[in-house]
Amino acid sequence: MMTTTPLLLITKDPSHPLADLALRYTRALLAQTSAVDNEVTDNGVSKSANVENNMAKSSESFCENICESVKAPLNLFFYADAAHTANRLRWQSADQTNLTQEWQALAEQYQLPLPVCVSTALSRGISDTDNSTRHQLDGNNVAIGFQLVGLSELAIMMQGHCRLIQF
Repeated sequence: MMTTTPLLLITKDPSHPLADLALRYTRALLAQTSAVDNEVTDNGVSKSANVENNMAKSSESFCENICESVKAPLNLFFYADAAHTANRLRWQSADQTNLTQEWQALAEQYQLPLPVCVSTALSRGISDTDNSTRHQLDGNNVAIGFQLVGLSELAIMMQGHCRLIQF
């Protein structure tokens, strides 16, 4: 049985309702994955499973059950107007969710990378130290936790068995 890795391609500006939906979807997916992972011990045997029944099953059947219970990692990629999410100088009114801070907290909690397309970021005035130096720009404004990467990163994420979900 092949597992698919969810790839969330986020393209909407942080002010768009779909940008908030992408964050909520990611939280739910990671919470679900964590709940499943907590049901499996280090050796791959389900805590709630009857050990005697597992021993009686063929090794092939047992391995298939374990593979089904282990979730594939989640991949994220910020592209187009979603690059604005990586701007640490982006102001947000108090009555709206600050998606930059929310993504940073989620990334820290689950050890997720937050890759942003470098060309779309630069064209929207978002730069890191390396690109500021390379393109002779004054300063940088990429938020902590976000990394500016090339489109090759997206291509690598799309290789193999991925389930692409665009917001």
